[in-house]
Amino acid sequence: MEDADRRGASDEEMTTADQKIDRLADKLQEFANRSAAEGGPKGKLAQPLAEDADFLRKLKPSLIKARAKGGAPSPSPPRSPSSPQLQPRTAPRGKKRGGGGPNPWLVAGACLAAGIFLAKWIDWRGHAHPRV
Repeated sequence: MEDADRRGASDEEMTTADQKIDRLADKLQEFANRSAAEGGPKGKLAQPLAEDADFLRKLKPSLIKARAKGGAPSPSPPRSPSSPQLQPRTAPRGKKRGGGGPNPWLVAGACLAAGIFLAKWIDWRGHAHPRV
């Protein structure tokens, strides 16, 4: 009787189409539970598959007919996979400190020395060719 309550109708009211849809939803739910237990890529699909199984149960012709007449039965509570869906989280990679290039003081000193050398060279060349 629990199965009949879970499905929203008694055995007498269920048509063969309802039974086939219910069996398909049960198989999909079992596959979702197995996928959740395996983990990996299949485990990521377990939750959407479980939701699809619940949606299939709502597509029974007798329930659609009842909703069309205005006597919508109360929805069954959604089922979720029996095991956790998330994989263990790895530690985040921290930012590297240091070692990201040459010392900035060394670069500034080299630029200063190159600037002084360039200024002296330009001044020296100016004496070689004076303007008249």
